[in-house]
Amino acid sequence: MLKKINYFIFTKSIGLYLNILVFLAPKKAQMLAYTLFSTPRKGRFKANKVPKILAATTKEILNVGDQLLQTYRWPGTKEVIMLLHGWESNSARWKKIIPHLKELGHTIVAIDAPGHGLTSGNEFNVILYAQYIQEAVQKFKPSILIGHSIGGAACVYNQFKYPNDGIKKIVLLGAPADIGLIVKNYIRLLWLNIRNTRLLNAHFQNKFGLDITNFSVDILAKNSFAEALIIHDLDDSVVSYNASQKLKVGFKNSLFIKTEGLGHSLHCDTVYEKIVAFIKN
Repeated sequence: MLKKINYFIFTKSIGLYLNILVFLAPKKAQMLAYTLFSTPRKGRFKANKVPKILAATTKEILNVGDQLLQTYRWPGTKEVIMLLHGWESNSARWKKIIPHLKELGHTIVAIDAPGHGLTSGNEFNVILYAQYIQEAVQKFKPSILIGHSIGGAACVYNQFKYPNDGIKKIVLLGAPADIGLIVKNYIRLLWLNIRNTRLLNAHFQNKFGLDITNFSVDILAKNSFAEALIIHDLDDSVVSYNASQKLKVGFKNSLFIKTEGLGHSLHCDTVYEKIVAFIKN
């Protein structure tokens, strides 16, 4: 209870500061609101402390503009599966599913998202992540994408922004459908006033050329010809279960699996077996 109270006070204090700042220095308030929204607070690790599951991989760094994208590869003899983690995580989150995927004989590639793991930068969002994914897609030419949480949303946006019929299958694990809702929840969390809200939305419009308030991944999924496996847990406390229903309708060809008691992480041998079966078929 005390933690919740402290968190409430902390978030509302930040919001109050921004709501005052926007009248004194609107540009500064705009950038601070965006930075707070897009800066991960955890998920990194140091080069001398690489998680064990990633230590024995073939590592390669790709250039994305002036930033560096860290990739990890488990060589195989079949087409490439690419793994894309979510917010405040890194490629080590796949350690439990890797053994199951390796049995298939596919080459497996995982990437650290911008601002996570060993990938450089401090900024992270679906739009930016999709650009990094595209660099990795061009390099490794995967036929299967597996994304968890925001990584799943970034998979879909990547396919919308950079259509690629080489991507045959997409697996979405606990993925959000409405990115605009995430932004709205952030605004609600901080109690940002209308001036801050307009400036934040304008920043997304100017930086990425889209209206973030109406950014729905499920609508973008309609343009994908990939076969999709969507897995979501009823007890997911991070991304609403309703998101999976929107995504299911969005894809032309999709298989949906509901789980219970696994939460947002969806770590379970049964889930891994369903993914393996989907890839095989």
